Amino acid sequence: AAAPAGGGAPGGGGGAAPSRLGATLSPDGRYLYAAQSGGGGGGGGLPAWQIVRLDMKTGDTDVLTQAEGRAFRPLVSPDGKLLVYASRHETQTGLRVRDLSTGADRRLAWPLQRDEMESGGSPSRDLFPGYAFTPDSKALLTTKDGKIQKVEIATGQMTVVPFTATVQLEVGPDLEFPYRVEQGPVRAKLIQDPKQSPDGKRLAMSVLTKIYLKDLPSGDGKRLTSGDAWEFKPAWSPDGQWIAYVTWSMDGGGHVWKTRADGSGQPQRLTSVPAFYTDITFSPDGARIVGLRGNEFMRHQTFSEFGGLRIPLDLVWMPSGGGTVETIVPARGVGFPHFTAEPDRVYVYSNAGLISLRYDGTDRRTHLRVTGPGRGGGTPPPADGVLMRPDGKWALASVNNQLWVVAVPPYTGTAAAVSVRGPSVPVKRLTDIGADYFAWADGGKTITWAIGSTYFRRAFDTISFAPEPEAGRGGGAGAAGANAPTPPPSTGTTGATQPTPPTTPKDPLDVDKNVEAIDVVLEFPRAKPTGTIVLRGATVITMKGDEVIRNADVIVTDNRIASVGRRGAARLPAGAKIVDASGKFIVPGFIDTHAHWEFRTHDVLEPHSWALAANLAYGVTAGLDVQTSTNDYLAYQDLVETGQTVGQRAFMTGPGVFSSNDFQSYEATLAYLKRYKQHYRTPNIKSYMVGNRKQRQWVVQAAKELGLMPTTEGGRDLKLDTTHAIDGMHGNEHTLPVVPLFKDTVEIFAQTKTAYTPTLLVQYGGPMAEHYFYTRGEVHDDPKLQRFYPHNVLDDMTRRRGTWVRDDEFTFDEAAASAAKIQRAGGLIGVGGHGQVQGLGYHWEMWALAMGGMTPHEVLKAATIDGARIIGFDQDLGSLEAGKLADLVVLDRNPLENIRHTNTARWVMKNGELYDAATLNQVWPVEKTFPKFWWWEK
Repeated sequence: AAAPAGGGAPGGGGGAAPSRLGATLSPDGRYLYAAQSGGGGGGGGLPAWQIVRLDMKTGDTDVLTQAEGRAFRPLVSPDGKLLVYASRHETQTGLRVRDLSTGADRRLAWPLQRDEMESGGSPSRDLFPGYAFTPDSKALLTTKDGKIQKVEIATGQMTVVPFTATVQLEVGPDLEFPYRVEQGPVRAKLIQDPKQSPDGKRLAMSVLTKIYLKDLPSGDGKRLTSGDAWEFKPAWSPDGQWIAYVTWSMDGGGHVWKTRADGSGQPQRLTSVPAFYTDITFSPDGARIVGLRGNEFMRHQTFSEFGGLRIPLDLVWMPSGGGTVETIVPARGVGFPHFTAEPDRVYVYSNAGLISLRYDGTDRRTHLRVTGPGRGGGTPPPADGVLMRPDGKWALASVNNQLWVVAVPPYTGTAAAVSVRGPSVPVKRLTDIGADYFAWADGGKTITWAIGSTYFRRAFDTISFAPEPEAGRGGGAGAAGANAPTPPPSTGTTGATQPTPPTTPKDPLDVDKNVEAIDVVLEFPRAKPTGTIVLRGATVITMKGDEVIRNADVIVTDNRIASVGRRGAARLPAGAKIVDASGKFIVPGFIDTHAHWEFRTHDVLEPHSWALAANLAYGVTAGLDVQTSTNDYLAYQDLVETGQTVGQRAFMTGPGVFSSNDFQSYEATLAYLKRYKQHYRTPNIKSYMVGNRKQRQWVVQAAKELGLMPTTEGGRDLKLDTTHAIDGMHGNEHTLPVVPLFKDTVEIFAQTKTAYTPTLLVQYGGPMAEHYFYTRGEVHDDPKLQRFYPHNVLDDMTRRRGTWVRDDEFTFDEAAASAAKIQRAGGLIGVGGHGQVQGLGYHWEMWALAMGGMTPHEVLKAATIDGARIIGFDQDLGSLEAGKLADLVVLDRNPLENIRHTNTARWVMKNGELYDAATLNQVWPVEKTFPKFWWWEK
């Protein structure tokens, strides 16, 4: 009698019914009692659920409850006389009992535990703890305070039923792999839009906002130009004499330029109207340049490009010597402009397929639609991009992050549809680590692609289109052989197994000798100050255990802490600068374990990042963006390290691993994850609900082999979250949706050291903490936000923002209390701002944890040393100790007395450089005014 009832999703408005509303048959089988959506009491953001009785003989339905408290999980007593159901009154949930003969309805046990009505969807562990009648119908067994309780039906008296269990769980591997923060030269993690010259001897690319050339296959990279402009999207002329590119700036927008490919002469600007230009390419005859153009103002106003560009674009062309830019058509989602051998037809791609049209927008043809394997019977997803070969007979397609070559049937007036999982034409997968960029070269004789800073190329005539078993795909840049290792078995839901890892396939660069892999090594000086500075007289909260040093000296030499101790205890080198910090309080720099930053993307970047600056101004000196959407976030990490961007240390997972990767074997999983270790060179990855449990365990096993630390998406699913901890995932993101947590769940997370970042600002299961802080204080007029947030964004966020609810309706404090239990049991809790309000939101998250009962020191532990351990760099950051990197915050007031004093920063030091926290003007080792943002004057 646990069949789901019909009705709508939480919140009303139809949709799929939650599967845990509950239904039960009367003992005689005559009536079905069920909970369904509908009726009164649907306000306040809660679903309008009611109990109904269905006559199984007549089909008649009667409504039994229709009240403010909602009703769900009905249960009929064995004698058929009583109905018990769960219901909420204001903020508390308990059980009511109804006499089915008289209709009398009263509270039975109240309150018991918070229900999960607000978690959304279908909670995997039910909406409320289970309950059952005793066989004589005189008592009910339920739970309260983590114990089994017996409730007398007549009196409501509750007694504890003693119960203990000793449980032994097999758990997955420990995926904690500490690493050091890199020092020395910065090797660029990403080559953007690499384009091979027509003769195949040189490679043009954008690296850290400049165009570079590299001789192929070997040779050092060198700048093509010498100016200060930010340069992107290189394109070769057909004769190889010119390289066109686009620029972008915060003040003057962007333009299209071209310059001699040998670097001689001066660049020529081809456009007269500043705009946002991207994705340019020469026509086959070299007479025109085709690309995409958007409005400069609109790009500035669009603060977020998470997931891609969000401004209207036009498909345009211009004479290759410069002149008027002509519109072909409004782009309406098309991209990837390119050509075949026909100079008068432009090819573009959108989710509708591979399209060609003339320069005047006429004679539009859709040639090909490529799809990948769908999951769960859904609509097969379209390819991310498709490029036609110059002969028009083949195409390259990016499907589920992998590169395929696909035969293109002759155009007959109707687009050919090709699924790479069950193709009707020859297809071949070329990668299993994936591809960030891909192109045809040498007139279609060569296929090129790149991932991270590695460039690949393969002669087209080396490709065999003979079928290969699905399980054999994996292990390298080219498809491997058919001898796939046996995958580890599924373990259901009872525990993790430790199967012997399959034989490790060869390195992906060596599997297929037809694939040439070229490492592009471009190194840049790492920003590092020189000299010694002493912060004297402050109280230092070192976060080395409970250590607090009053009237201390913090001595920093270059970018590391040389000494922390009592004032005057250490000898100072000659010329050391002494800063009087008397009356101040120094803590380690705050570490955001669940960051999301806002950047310019689509490979046309803006290094002066307001998001990174805002966080630094609020004392957040390091963080991990746990799902970057696009690969070009990795370039911003390098821009910070080289000093081109003033902001916090920006560690990245790179784009997440999703169910769309559709892993079919352990070998394929291992091969794909090598992109992070070998090409993105990051130890942190996001396993974003990658599929079933077997596939998740493959990710764990591959992460162990590669030394990766996968964190996950919690998904509002405590069952899923529990398997994350059991199976060995390094971290679990977002709120565990059930509150309160008891010893079983607390111990699983604490003993496995599965790092838990609850992101209370976007809490699951109730009104978000973000709304509390928006409606309990002035945000718009905060001087620091006014300085570091684009004003249009600040207006949009704060002038009419937030849902006001009563204080007692918020539940993030209950979720925070559960996090405190895990920390006190020895677990790892992190502070994650989720990018809700860059900088200030991180403090809100700290304060929300304190509202759940964490002491100020416990909050600081999560925000500093434990946060560093979660991400992996506690050897260098997270506490104030000699030898660690000099990231710290100087506060005007004591955070141990009141955690809200974390937002009283006077100075912020990152990597040994000291900034005024109000302005980010640098005060050491040189005095430097913070560069202006475009909105300050506009």
